[in-house]
Amino acid sequence: MAEAPPPLSAVLGRDLAGLALIAAAGLAGYWLFPDSLAFLTRLISISLLVLSLDLIVGYCGIASLGQGALYGAGAYAAGIACLAGLDDPVLLVLIGAAAGALTGLAMGAVMLRAHGLPQLVLSIAIVQLLHEAANKASSITGGSDGLSGLEPAPLFGVFAFDLWGRSAYLFGLSLLILVFAGLRFVTRSPFGMVCRGLKEDPLRISALGIRAFPVLLRMFAISGAVAGMGGALSAIATQVVGLDSISFEISANALVMLVVGGMGHLHGALIGTVIFMALEHVIAAIDPFHWMTLVGAVLIAIVLFAPRGLSGTLDEAARLLTRRPPEPGR
Repeated sequence: MAEAPPPLSAVLGRDLAGLALIAAAGLAGYWLFPDSLAFLTRLISISLLVLSLDLIVGYCGIASLGQGALYGAGAYAAGIACLAGLDDPVLLVLIGAAAGALTGLAMGAVMLRAHGLPQLVLSIAIVQLLHEAANKASSITGGSDGLSGLEPAPLFGVFAFDLWGRSAYLFGLSLLILVFAGLRFVTRSPFGMVCRGLKEDPLRISALGIRAFPVLLRMFAISGAVAGMGGALSAIATQVVGLDSISFEISANALVMLVVGGMGHLHGALIGTVIFMALEHVIAAIDPFHWMTLVGAVLIAIVLFAPRGLSGTLDEAARLLTRRPPEPGR
């Protein structure tokens, strides 16, 4: 006989514990690494990108290597708005989210016309097209020089963005916690369950009378909003926006981080980002000539010995130890 799913109170308790753990780890980073807050803020920004990728790849089963288009749209929108005089940090993040959501809608409308490898190729073509457009439209985007001289106003009129990156980091950490809580709600909602169903058994979902296109397009918009917030945070924290924010490379790296952490797990997206970026940062400092080889070897080992990603392996180990049933709608 199948075991009963865990009660809602236990699930909510684990969610709250997870949010508290993210906040505790973030504050520990603030106190333990005060000289690396710029790197940690970059890590938070990329975490938002990987979370957004997990929504469409891990939860919907859509093949994509173009998530950088959504991240870059948010970064450029925030940067252009800041140079135009809209310098409130919260407003800039909202502008980045709106730009990412609109780009996500356009991207989804194109990509959802195909499946499998053609869908993957479409995503690569879209990010390359937007990269080239940002390069050519130099009067708006700064071209290859990018946008510079961004000067966001103090957060809530009080906390200025200093050279040490303290305000940017705490702002980014708060944003990450809010977004993570929101995505927990989305992925557990009936809408999130339908997205999972479309990934696992699209024919059965279609038989229920649910059209896949509008559901997946909505998820593209949510994913774009999250990625756009990540891009806007990067623009606010570094006060520059370059073509690297809208590149194929950042898209591919985000997919690697997601695979390492575990697809279809929000906490897996965070684990993968932290592991990948920390490895890259530490090994590059130790051996600046062969760090890519070492990072590649470590990633191969992780993928071979933890094929479900680190979070999937940890979840399975915890489930076996506690004899709890698999969590529905994770």
